[in-house]
Amino acid sequence: MSSIQVPTMAQMAANGQTPDVLFWVGCAGSFDQRAQKITKAFVKILHHFGISYAVLGGEEMCTGDPARRAGNEMVFQMMAQQNIATLNGYGVKKIVTACPHCFNTLKNEYPDLGGVYEVLHHTQFLQQMIDTGRIQLREGGVFKGKKITFHDPCYLARANGEYQAPRALLERLDAELIEMENSRQRGMCCGAGGAQIFKESEKGDMEVHHKRADEALGTGAHIIAASCPFCTLMITDGIKHREKEAQVKVMDVAELIAQAEDL
Repeated sequence: MSSIQVPTMAQMAANGQTPDVLFWVGCAGSFDQRAQKITKAFVKILHHFGISYAVLGGEEMCTGDPARRAGNEMVFQMMAQQNIATLNGYGVKKIVTACPHCFNTLKNEYPDLGGVYEVLHHTQFLQQMIDTGRIQLREGGVFKGKKITFHDPCYLARANGEYQAPRALLERLDAELIEMENSRQRGMCCGAGGAQIFKESEKGDMEVHHKRADEALGTGAHIIAASCPFCTLMITDGIKHREKEAQVKVMDVAELIAQAEDL
């Protein structure tokens, strides 16, 4: 990873260049040590397949999603308007992000404030690149014979109706894809959405992420695939709670692809 130089929009603009896509990293992907691995895996994929991209770097602020979900509309609009000014200043047309929370906010909420872009989740982007012949993934490989179950992130699945792209990518790994009891339209939240990750748990019989981890473990899968940094964090915690982290791995789809491609 040290040999990869990630270009910023400012650097490309100074050189008179325009990338095909802006990679929106997000707060989790930038600052959380576990989520940083997802960011690095996706960057490796972009470099490996020669995709023209750039990041905002220090100019990227939080989308404001947690503030709006927590009820602070003023802070959300302040953050959003500053981001939109930056994006529009660079003439950004296409954005890809590995965070469904950022994806939902940029895609569905920024247009009301003047930020209109083509926004793709990283699984949608990779599947689009495959469908158009821009990239080709290896067949089979390190995951052959492994059982994988996929956890649907709320802001990608039920909020935006995307169920197929991540599964289509997983099917290319030549592994056995096993669905949980509650999946797709009936998928359970990991417990982090709606800014819940930033507050104390409310009274109840069980933590949501413990329940979801139990469902995943019940499939007998060797790997729990996710496509959201918050889901990855929460389900990993649930697996650790059951002391199963040595037997079952929680990995983002981008990490699985990067490993399959030996990146």
